Amino acid sequence: MPRYALLVEYDGQPFSGWQRQTSHPSVQGAIEAALAKLEEGPHTIAAAGRTDAGVHATGQVAHCDLTKDWDPFRLSEALNHHLRPAPVAILRAARVADDWHARFSAHERRYTFRLLSRRAPLAFERGQFWRVGHPLDADLMRAGAAHLIGLHDFTTFRSSICQAKSPVKTLDEVTITEIPRHDGTEFRFFLRARSFLHNQVRSIVGTLERVGAGAWQPDDVAAALAARDRAACGPVCPPEGLYLSGVEYPNSPFP
Repeated sequence: MPRYALLVEYDGQPFSGWQRQTSHPSVQGAIEAALAKLEEGPHTIAAAGRTDAGVHATGQVAHCDLTKDWDPFRLSEALNHHLRPAPVAILRAARVADDWHARFSAHERRYTFRLLSRRAPLAFERGQFWRVGHPLDADLMRAGAAHLIGLHDFTTFRSSICQAKSPVKTLDEVTITEIPRHDGTEFRFFLRARSFLHNQVRSIVGTLERVGAGAWQPDDVAAALAARDRAACGPVCPPEGLYLSGVEYPNSPFP
């Protein structure tokens, strides 16, 4: 059966998350239903990361097995037709080897978190940012984030329901960018690692926000990390604003 990689973009607001559920809409369920319009199912697809409810993606990757030898461009066009009106788009499709796996073949994942410092509520971009009504100091947040780079036990920044076998991960990068706007300042957090623990990104950003607001000192982040205790973590920020922005492979199907 030919195997295809799919580069997927979606707005997570209407979905209960990536993973298929029996009684709630999911991104996986929407794509599998679209596949069933092309070939008789059932279809089961796998993704590089299972995003939570309300989390978005600009660079999710999934794979599917089909019986027909599809032209990749025609496959993406057909899926986009059947996905309407769901806020899910197949940006590209590519034929891959039969043993290629969207999750297990990946060697890096990238997340972007968008935080907006703005006093007024959001009318048009609701669900796309985490809005806070107070100013933040980016330099303080960068100083706090520096303590998290490298190989660490991230128990403090791990959800209590995380199913990963080990809390030890290597965080390769945390970059924080300020983007001035007419109505406030956007702070964009870019995190890069081979893999992440459940709620790790949201736990880190929520903690760094406390540093930027002046409620924590940068060294408090190091103390929280060393505690290896979930109770030492700062607030976990909401899912809106979190984007799975890229997945890297040794030989990318989307050069």
